[in-house]
Amino acid sequence: MSILRRFKDIMTSNIHALLDKAEDPEKMIDQYLRNLNNDLGKVKAETATIMAEEQRVKRELNEGKENIEKMQSYAIKALEEGNEDDARKFLEQKATYEQKVDELSSAVEIAETNTAQMRQMHDKLVKDINELEGRRSLLKGKAAVAKTQKRMNELGKSVHGANASKSAFDQMEEKINRSLDEAQAMAELNQSQETDVENLMDKYDSPAEKDIDAELEALKQQISAKEE
Repeated sequence: MSILRRFKDIMTSNIHALLDKAEDPEKMIDQYLRNLNNDLGKVKAETATIMAEEQRVKRELNEGKENIEKMQSYAIKALEEGNEDDARKFLEQKATYEQKVDELSSAVEIAETNTAQMRQMHDKLVKDINELEGRRSLLKGKAAVAKTQKRMNELGKSVHGANASKSAFDQMEEKINRSLDEAQAMAELNQSQETDVENLMDKYDSPAEKDIDAELEALKQQISAKEE
């Protein structure tokens, strides 16, 4: 069982210590996360298999115990009816079941141990993944701050004095304002175009229905006049 052979390595691994020694912790975290998620998928699959095996062995063990009791009961009945040979056969079959139960008991212990190990490894992997996810977010945040600071430092070296710096920010603000004005103007044009199209559509929408409504209203007025 390959995944169980890795159990010791996974359980004793100190990922944080390895990351502290890494030249690029962010990349190492991404790689570890890929490895751990891959291991987690295997662990889940192996755990399901082991748990199924544990249930199968336990089921056979219970069946064996029931068969032992059954053979014991039949042996007693045979003796009560004076059939010693039949009783002997039942007891021989009981002995066979007892031997099988002993073997199954050992198998159940092994299966329970394997299941416990798999659950322990699963919990360890989930914990490591969650910790690495949190550390990756922290590292990426620090990296973003560092890059921003580096750009600011480079900008500070390229400008000379407060006036040059103010001019650069003024130009940036002007560019942003110009982009905003262009976007708003485009939105107004698009809205105007949609309104013109809607008005044009109204021109051709169901003129016959409008005439009928007017004619119907005129008939109502005529009827009202006659009734008066």
